[in-house]
Amino acid sequence: MADKSLNKTELVAKIASETGQSQTAVSGVLDSLFAVLADSVSNGVKVSIPGWLAVERTERAARTGRNPQTGAEIQIPAGHSVKVSAGSKLKAAVK
Repeated sequence: MADKSLNKTELVAKIASETGQSQTAVSGVLDSLFAVLADSVSNGVKVSIPGWLAVERTERAARTGRNPQTGAEIQIPAGHSVKVSAGSKLKAAVK
């Protein structure tokens, strides 16, 4: 499988060409989107774009782990994680 990826610069250029907006405007909108997304999720608010994706903060319980070098048990504190779920339109686009 070839390594295909689209970085932010390429994404901004593609959106700008398809919408007729400037790359600066598109970049500003994307930056604002990611800022609002990060702020909302960090405050425990689930962000859902129906059909496309949902992003939410999850809780991770405290647990016991092992140091791989020494084999000693260590306590891993409770924390938070992020769960991203693909929506039906995104799943259908992949088929």
